[in-house]
Amino acid sequence: MPTSARYSCAVNEQPQPTIEPPAAAGVVAALRNLIVSGRYKAGERLAEAPLAEELGVSRTPVRLAVRTLEHEGLLERSGSRGYAVRAFSEADVRCAVEVRGALEGLAARRLAERGMSSEVRARLAACLDDGERVLAKGRLDADDFGEWSRINETFHRTIAGATDSRVVADAIERNNRLPFASSDSFTVDLGALDKEYEKLRVAQLQHRLVFEALEGGEAARVEGLMREHAYIGLRYLRHLQAAGAAAVAR
Repeated sequence: MPTSARYSCAVNEQPQPTIEPPAAAGVVAALRNLIVSGRYKAGERLAEAPLAEELGVSRTPVRLAVRTLEHEGLLERSGSRGYAVRAFSEADVRCAVEVRGALEGLAARRLAERGMSSEVRARLAACLDDGERVLAKGRLDADDFGEWSRINETFHRTIAGATDSRVVADAIERNNRLPFASSDSFTVDLGALDKEYEKLRVAQLQHRLVFEALEGGEAARVEGLMREHAYIGLRYLRHLQAAGAAAVAR
């Protein structure tokens, strides 16, 4: 997919000893995984030092991660400086994801009907090129998740912001403050990077299908694709929860 040189797309519960510590965005994703898998329960208070030790990073990226997860609604303030895991149900998550799918589908449909500007097209094409570059080596390193996070966020924000009204983008932003509602709320299991690679490969394919539908002006099709794309994280979440329950049973 040709890309203008002016654009660049920017934006196991315990790690194995041979795995490099994740970068900042990877810390956020890994911490989400620990919460979803049941390693940290609803109401449990989290401290920076133990989290940093478990993830194999310094306290600075952990500090940034807990603030991000507070914004997403996974954590809440506990005391003057601490955080605790927020209680949420599967129904809450499902509803929030369904709302995001509907809103992002609406944004994509309107964009397809309007037609992409050269700037929007170049930015989305750059995201596809950058995604292929991350996946090109056929495996993932811990640092790749920070790059993927920037790619994914830019792709989704570009579509949401390219309509002729701020209403949809603002509604998506408000919905993003609910647990797992954000397009960037993916989890990372640093002990199963082969499975993480497959998850990102599917997401990349869905991004490409969305782009092709936008290019073709296929409004109804791209709306359906965006709705389906929203559920990729939710379906992966179920697998994580099932794996966590099985581990507890053993």
